[in-house]
Amino acid sequence: MSGMRRAQPRAHGAGALASSPWVVVATGVLVMVVLLIVALASYRSRGPAFEARPADPLPTYSLPGSGATNPARVAANLPEPVVPGLTPRRTDPPPVEVPVVVVPGGPSAGDDVPVPPAGGIVPPPGDPEGEQPPPTTPAPPPPPAAPPSSPVTGRFSVRDSWNNEAFIGEVLLYNRDRVSRPWTVRLVPPPGSRLVTSWVEGAPQGTPRMSGGVFTYTSGVNVGPGASVPLRFHFENTGGSIRPSRCTVDGVSCSGL
Repeated sequence: MSGMRRAQPRAHGAGALASSPWVVVATGVLVMVVLLIVALASYRSRGPAFEARPADPLPTYSLPGSGATNPARVAANLPEPVVPGLTPRRTDPPPVEVPVVVVPGGPSAGDDVPVPPAGGIVPPPGDPEGEQPPPTTPAPPPPPAAPPSSPVTGRFSVRDSWNNEAFIGEVLLYNRDRVSRPWTVRLVPPPGSRLVTSWVEGAPQGTPRMSGGVFTYTSGVNVGPGASVPLRFHFENTGGSIRPSRCTVDGVSCSGL
């Protein structure tokens, strides 16, 4: 229709960007900020505080006793120069640890070590005066060996009895040695019994004794080599027993019991 106005076409691309002034302003501000940051970074990197400085020369000194100036110099062990922004380091030599040798039984660390006396003789521990320890008590001697058995032996037998209330017993002694020997007979009769008499048949009499319920008879004369002699005894009130509970000749038990 001829009476209507035609619509204008919208701007696209660069024309649209130019028609928005706020976008242009924001872009310019951003570019300026970036340029300012780059300029500050360049200025700080070229500042005098960060310029590389040559290291100070190490002081030197002549060796003692050289007599003349030696061209060789020994650098002193001094701390390194301080670099800005870094913590200085100590260059003191590390402490040297001295090993401590601990002797078993000796004083521990921190204890007072005794100084040895003149002559280099150290008294034993616990004896500061150097006195000798008291002598130990000697061990007792061993007991003496038992004497050999007697060559005189005895054999017990009952010669006669009465209703088991009394009896006549005999110990026949025999000497196996080649020389004459004395002898001693000991026997324990039944409890409560009473000794009536004792004698040696066909030989000189010895010495009888009754003590503590033990009958002991010691020979009057020695019995000859290879000979025998009977010792007889009469007991009563034996309480129904006609044998002694123990019989020995020179400590050796009689046979026949």
